[in-house]
Amino acid sequence: MPVPPAVFQLAGHPLRWRLLVELAESDRRVGELINALDQSQPLVSYHLRQLRVGGVVTARRSSFDGRDSYYSLDLEGYSRLLADAGAALHPALQLSVHPALAATRPRRRPRLLFLCTGNSARSQMAEALLRELSGGRVQAFSAGSKPKHIHANAVAVMRARGINISKQQSKHLERFARQRFDCVVTLCDRVREVCPEFPGEPRAIHWSIADPAAQPGTDAETYPAFERTAAELETRIGFLLHRLSTPNKEEVLRP
Repeated sequence: MPVPPAVFQLAGHPLRWRLLVELAESDRRVGELINALDQSQPLVSYHLRQLRVGGVVTARRSSFDGRDSYYSLDLEGYSRLLADAGAALHPALQLSVHPALAATRPRRRPRLLFLCTGNSARSQMAEALLRELSGGRVQAFSAGSKPKHIHANAVAVMRARGINISKQQSKHLERFARQRFDCVVTLCDRVREVCPEFPGEPRAIHWSIADPAAQPGTDAETYPAFERTAAELETRIGFLLHRLSTPNKEEVLRP
């Protein structure tokens, strides 16, 4: 008897599906997942381990508290599993791995703010990538809790993608504290702990992404870390553009 594709075995369990829904919204710590699902720590940890073994969830030590970890959903990897599952059933069901961006322009341009500690690399690259990938359909901003000058490698990595960020300026997050946004994305674990409350209760998303500027070495030696960060941001932002026009996770249909 044929074995169901891995994606159905992973997502078919109700608790694992709820974990996937949570992680599709934002990176989470185990404690947050326990509270959100109202389940015991051993049970949540067991099913997280199954999702990690299945290759759809990853974990990274928190840069704020090294005793804790953030769990992330590999959306691109999950897409590949879905594509493989469709093709296994029928060739006509082969799905695209990468989401196509919506061509329609909303009546009001969403406002999105990226935050990290230095506003020198991750958030600057994310701001530029969102502006580029959305074709200007989203207003993108960035700031930091302890702003520094933009890192030369961040400029170089974006230039390689045909995007010029050399004129962008580092800004303190307090500049935006009274402004309204549709979504605030924290990109580092430290800034998440000091992120202020913004007016209007914007959607809060956390992406636990390592700071490439913290890597030891010369600019030439650390350039690959910046390239990896840019690639991860590009993937996440591609999926986020769809999330901006869809209901909150509470409205997602569950099996």
